[in-house]
Amino acid sequence: MTTQFTGTGRLLRLYLRLDRFRLPVWVLSMFVVVWASVDALQTSFSDPLSLQARGMLGANPATVMMSGPVFGLENYTMGLMVASELSLWAFIVAAVMGVLFMVRHTRADEESGRLEMLRALPVGRMAAPTASMILVALASVALGGAVSAGLLIPGMRVPDSLAFGLGTALTGMVFGAAAAVAAQLSDSARAASGLGIAAIVATFLIRAAGDVIDYQGSWLSWFSPLAWPQQTRLYADLRWWPLALSAVAALALAALAFWLVGRRDLGSGMGHGRPGPARASARLLSPAGLASRLESPTFLIWAVGLFSFAVAFGTLADELEDVIDVMPALDDWVVLDLTDLTSSFGAMLLSYLSLGPAILLVLAVLHLRTEEREGRMTSMFLSGSSQWRLLAGWFAVVAAEAAAVLILLGFGLGVGIALGSGDARWIGDMTAASFVYLPAVLLHGTLAVMVFGLAPRLIAFTWFYLAWAILVLFLGELLRLPDWARSTTPVWHTPAVPGTEVDPLPLIIMTLLALAFLVLGLVGFRRRDLVEG
Repeated sequence: MTTQFTGTGRLLRLYLRLDRFRLPVWVLSMFVVVWASVDALQTSFSDPLSLQARGMLGANPATVMMSGPVFGLENYTMGLMVASELSLWAFIVAAVMGVLFMVRHTRADEESGRLEMLRALPVGRMAAPTASMILVALASVALGGAVSAGLLIPGMRVPDSLAFGLGTALTGMVFGAAAAVAAQLSDSARAASGLGIAAIVATFLIRAAGDVIDYQGSWLSWFSPLAWPQQTRLYADLRWWPLALSAVAALALAALAFWLVGRRDLGSGMGHGRPGPARASARLLSPAGLASRLESPTFLIWAVGLFSFAVAFGTLADELEDVIDVMPALDDWVVLDLTDLTSSFGAMLLSYLSLGPAILLVLAVLHLRTEEREGRMTSMFLSGSSQWRLLAGWFAVVAAEAAAVLILLGFGLGVGIALGSGDARWIGDMTAASFVYLPAVLLHGTLAVMVFGLAPRLIAFTWFYLAWAILVLFLGELLRLPDWARSTTPVWHTPAVPGTEVDPLPLIIMTLLALAFLVLGLVGFRRRDLVEG
């Protein structure tokens, strides 16, 4: 007899098979990053004086906003610094993974029609959501295990390392269950993912505001699931009970998702979208207008968040000058010119922030692949657009929006440095410096265009290359990567402005490469069939 949960085991095996490459990449990447980061921190901050200086810097409101509460300032240890540097970002990675995996196997499967096909077999109504929940739980546990292993191998304290990993796993489950609820409320995978990511951003902001009120966490912090595992006070005064909040929240959200599954039709959401106007505006009939309508909200949301980060990071420039003398190993962490520390620090932060527009641009370009796979791209040609015009118009809009975000980040970073130093000239200097990173950002975007146009099956290469660029930028110095390896990324060739002379040759070469990638992508897309690959 078919019950509500019939077929759960078979669906779980199917989902594990579909994610047989994605899941190991997430887990192994987390393990390598945590292990390498802890080892680098142990090398860079090898004496108590530098540790104590780092602890005082960590109590800065901007640092607390970005990394979380600070404990044990009277005797700051390596464990406390590891928790401060890594915990929040490990929890965010787990949360993002939980959202993406959950939406992939719930709302995305419904939207594509795969779940309807599966339900034609002896598969119960609750089998798919149950299998998805179990998959996310297994993935979260694996990610948490990778975190604990990455901490234990360099010799970090065992109970706290296990609590760190458990907190990571539970955070992934909480936001995975929240995404399951979002998948029932929305009627598209894009909307469900947006709701899940919005939940992560909202809880991050709540935690940030609460921790700024009190650098050890205030009453407001407790309203954020991201704060609960941090309040275990890792490597300070370990307490396990805050993790119970994460477990209860995950169970409650999962129960709500199951309740909603039983009260809606397959393929529809709980909410009923308003019907659109009978006639579309003339602007939506063009590829540029459609790209603006679909992508601008995402760019706007990211721009607001990244601008806030830029301002907050910028205020640290003045604080860094007070502790540089007691941190002799800082140069192992980042390359700074001690003769002009503010300029060097501003250039470093701008290089980090430039990755935000690059990620946005790649996401926007590859959104076309989703439209192609789902069959919606064909309808775009009813307005008379050609394949060449569609891709060119789409890229022109998203590239302009990415450039606008990049310039806004330079302006925000200048505002932060000006607030910290009291010198308003930094606003103009950092805004002008942001233009130098435009070729690097466009190079990532045009690479995505080229892969999309010539070999859409190799879309994953675009993400691997972007992940490699992020790894090189953040950990290249610490991991002692050779110059030839670092030179494979665009930002490595970008002049570190302000503070250094601008060599135009690398910028010209990157611009020419970007143009070549764009032309190759346009020609390839024009010549290939739709839904190829």
